[in-house]
Amino acid sequence: MAKTLVEFKNLQTYFYTEDGIVKAVNDVSFQIREGETIGIVGESGCGKSVTAMSLMRLIPNPPGKIVGGDIIFDGKSVLEMTEDELMDFRGDKVSVIFQEPMTSLNPVFTVGDQISEAIILHQKLSHSDARKKSIEMINLVGIPRADKIVDSYPHELSGGMRQRIMIAMALSCNPKLLIADEPTTALDVTIQAQILDLMKNLKEKLNTSIMLITHDLGVVAEMCEYVVVMYAGKVAEEATALEVYKNPMHPYTQGLLKSKPSLNQDSEEKRLYSIPGQVPNPIGMPDYCYFCDRCEKAFDKCKKQIPPLIEVEPGHKVACWLYEEGK
Repeated sequence: MAKTLVEFKNLQTYFYTEDGIVKAVNDVSFQIREGETIGIVGESGCGKSVTAMSLMRLIPNPPGKIVGGDIIFDGKSVLEMTEDELMDFRGDKVSVIFQEPMTSLNPVFTVGDQISEAIILHQKLSHSDARKKSIEMINLVGIPRADKIVDSYPHELSGGMRQRIMIAMALSCNPKLLIADEPTTALDVTIQAQILDLMKNLKEKLNTSIMLITHDLGVVAEMCEYVVVMYAGKVAEEATALEVYKNPMHPYTQGLLKSKPSLNQDSEEKRLYSIPGQVPNPIGMPDYCYFCDRCEKAFDKCKKQIPPLIEVEPGHKVACWLYEEGK
């Protein structure tokens, strides 16, 4: 088994608002191994991006704060790093591809300047060498005429090209971990497939681990070896991607998979399945299972305690009283 690169240990990240405390990430634990692509899935607001931003120590304070737990990266606690260590850590050891490249790229600098910035900072190259490396990276992500594109501004490029530039920036310093925060959301299906293929090929070439944040289960099936399903700031289920699709155990995971359209769907079934109810109010979460009020399989104990994450089968963990009680 590959070495563990990142370990989240009982991570708790809260936001302190005028209305109360939002427990955006509440006691989250999982691991990312070297060379592995792990998918973090769940509805909007379940804590996926906050988990990733906690790893980068980019939680805005105030109102946010990491109040408990730890994040171990390559044997060292991220939460104990100094500001100087964080400057080396971000971009060099861990990089991010953000959801919308047009808002992430600076409109007043050329894409070449923006790729070069991280190369000059972390690899200490001269401006001319950094420019050459930028052209190499633009070539690497499959954009033709890289020597011309390097002097283009973001608004002069298409959405797919901008996303490729973001990938080139993220990989320019050969990071050990790439965080991809819904990298294909704003792209059409053809470009989405190209970006996913590009990320897979670059991962194999550079042996980079990928933490893929998405709500698209089709992307997870295409990209990931391992999956963590989050709900309301907690891990509901984690297992290999194959196991999650073949044998989903948590009622929430089962609901997510049922709500995905199928080519084999009966033509008489006009409406897609949707999980009943609403996510509980993040301010003042219940002191019992967060999914209980939406769950069709809930029983008495579900209303009394929050279930722990237990290993039901080797490598397959689930936070549900159904399995602890043998139901």
